[in-house]
Amino acid sequence: MKKLLLATGSILGLSACGTIGEDAAVMSAEAIAVAAADRMEAEAEAQNPVLAEWTGPYGGVPQWQDYEVSMIDDAYPVAINAYLAEIEAIANNPAAPTFANTIDALELSGELLDRVNAISGLYSSNLSTPEVQELEAKWSPRLSAAYDKVTLNPKLFARIKELYEKRNALNLSAQQERVLTRRYESYVRNGALLDAAGKEQLSAYNQELAGLFSEFSKRVLADESTYTAVPEARMAGVPDDVKSAARTLAQSEGLGDGMYAIKNTRSMVDPVLTGATDRKLREEVWRDFVNRGDNGDGNDTNALIAKIVKLRAERADLLGYESHAHWRMQDTMAKTPSRAMDLMMRVWPAAVARVDEEVEEMMPFAKADGLSEIKPWDYLYYLEKLREAKYDLSADELKPYFELNNMVEGMFWSAEQLYDIKLTENTGTVPVYHPDIRTFDVSNAKTGENIGLFYFDTFARDGKRSGAWMNTFRFSTKLEGDEPGLFTNNNNFNKPAPGEPVLISLDDAKTLWHEFGHAIHYMLVDVDYPSLAGQQRDFVEYPSQVNENWLLSEPILKRFAVHYQTGEPMPAELLQKIEASSTFGQGYATVQYLSSALVDMALHTDPDGVEDIDAFERETLALLDMPEETVMRHRLPQFNHLFSSDAYSAGYYSYLWSETMDADTWAAFEAAGDVYDRKIADAFRIHILSTGNATDRAEAYRAFRGRDPDVRALLERRGFPTGE
Repeated sequence: MKKLLLATGSILGLSACGTIGEDAAVMSAEAIAVAAADRMEAEAEAQNPVLAEWTGPYGGVPQWQDYEVSMIDDAYPVAINAYLAEIEAIANNPAAPTFANTIDALELSGELLDRVNAISGLYSSNLSTPEVQELEAKWSPRLSAAYDKVTLNPKLFARIKELYEKRNALNLSAQQERVLTRRYESYVRNGALLDAAGKEQLSAYNQELAGLFSEFSKRVLADESTYTAVPEARMAGVPDDVKSAARTLAQSEGLGDGMYAIKNTRSMVDPVLTGATDRKLREEVWRDFVNRGDNGDGNDTNALIAKIVKLRAERADLLGYESHAHWRMQDTMAKTPSRAMDLMMRVWPAAVARVDEEVEEMMPFAKADGLSEIKPWDYLYYLEKLREAKYDLSADELKPYFELNNMVEGMFWSAEQLYDIKLTENTGTVPVYHPDIRTFDVSNAKTGENIGLFYFDTFARDGKRSGAWMNTFRFSTKLEGDEPGLFTNNNNFNKPAPGEPVLISLDDAKTLWHEFGHAIHYMLVDVDYPSLAGQQRDFVEYPSQVNENWLLSEPILKRFAVHYQTGEPMPAELLQKIEASSTFGQGYATVQYLSSALVDMALHTDPDGVEDIDAFERETLALLDMPEETVMRHRLPQFNHLFSSDAYSAGYYSYLWSETMDADTWAAFEAAGDVYDRKIADAFRIHILSTGNATDRAEAYRAFRGRDPDVRALLERRGFPTGE
């Protein structure tokens, strides 16, 4: 077990394959301290289930039934102290630094804290309550301080630096050299070369930012927990499944007969904007949604964002970078803001021009309703009218063929055809954190080898953040003994009344397949070291975006896109309509996304930060000539990607960067004449999916495709001019 390796690794070096190495070390005061910490940790674990090793199948799984929020609060001091004791033992080891006693030991450190973070993170994202939010606000800055103690530890960095400088003489494997190089560069990038005063200032910035991130998330979640109460007479045109979910919510809120509750989340708002004939209702719902975090009340986020952006700018300056964006993009494929901007601005003018065309085509429908202009709350409504007129195709016509269970079965089937990944439902055999969670055993269909466990969290609920995401509680690496992985997918589909089917839109189905694409990626990662399992920000979305393509492949549409009542496959005529309308609405979709990415980059390339967030957003959009008929997909006051952590800050462009590779990759599958061609799928798995971050990502793409990605495939997919 990893923990046992850590206990020995604190005193003796660990070899690259995870066994005890030959580096003998004298029992030191640090080692004695670690031994004492181990004893204290064992005593704490016996009393606190959150600290206990995971037990049961799959190398151990979280025992959700045993946890309470208060236990997380008690667990963090123990877990942080154990981690820091491990780090001190590595940093103060009297033996000369070796790859085994320094890098391997670091790769294996913090297992207890990782477990606590996994449990705490789940509560924050999926089961948030005021108690959970209070806990997050308390521990986020303290965790930041703890991680800074590691990165900014001068003795530890000296050991890493010594190994890095003589790396060519160490006879390292390719993965070992990449681990060492990336760790050294990361420490430098995050302040290891600063003087004592600089390190203290940097840690202060990081801790303050962590607290602000937590508060931002709390406020946005509060605004997303609100709803618009609507009488039945105003719900005309709203899809039946959405009405059912809104009625169920109204009943749970005690609103009385004939009332509906439209929750302030995208999964409810977009269908209302698409179908509701009541224009005032559309406007009301739209305003509530786009003004999350921007209402001048206790949940307003503008002042928080200004502080975050200012602190980020000051931190970047301290670290020697021109801006936060320049700092964040060091470890990306794009490398610089200018390269990301070049790609975005190649697409932006065509997207704006396409919006203008879409508006022109929609205006006759708006004029028929007595309107002289299309407002943002009208766009989806008249876009749907235009779709029906141009292609005789409506969202309601498609939904009966996109029943959730059938779509899940289809995406599992697709993964097995492409990669031999087999998922078998075993709900009820392992603990889960909510009754709605389904679980699946993951194995290799050919060899029977167990890959891990998949948690499937489908429905929206109070306390669950909006959107869709994938994460892992544990992934498999050779250094850690190749333990089975624990993977999750999280969506926010509207939960129907008991006995009713879950019919999802085509866009929702794409989201479903997108998130499962992330899961497939991590199920197939086959690397030696934990730090090589993760991905660069502008690469991580690439495999998941590729996976979306198989949703509309012929086998899926014929076998799984069947009518939820009759079981009949989607008619050929309907399939042809989907194909004919494949680029429909791409102006709207692209402008919504790209405007958000461009504002993100503009905000984070400002070396001084920004004080008036609303004004900056308006002025930047004006400079971009943003079409007035639409709005950013994520306005700054609710932009969780940017302000709930540093993760996607100056990085929202990454979806477009990844989609460039995705479109070019899909072109290879299409050129084969069979999008399930195993030769191409195997190459994609071998060079892209299984390698994690063990090789340079640009080189990995070239190894797979034989060249760099061609942006023309992306432009063609969206129906934009390619410039040829």
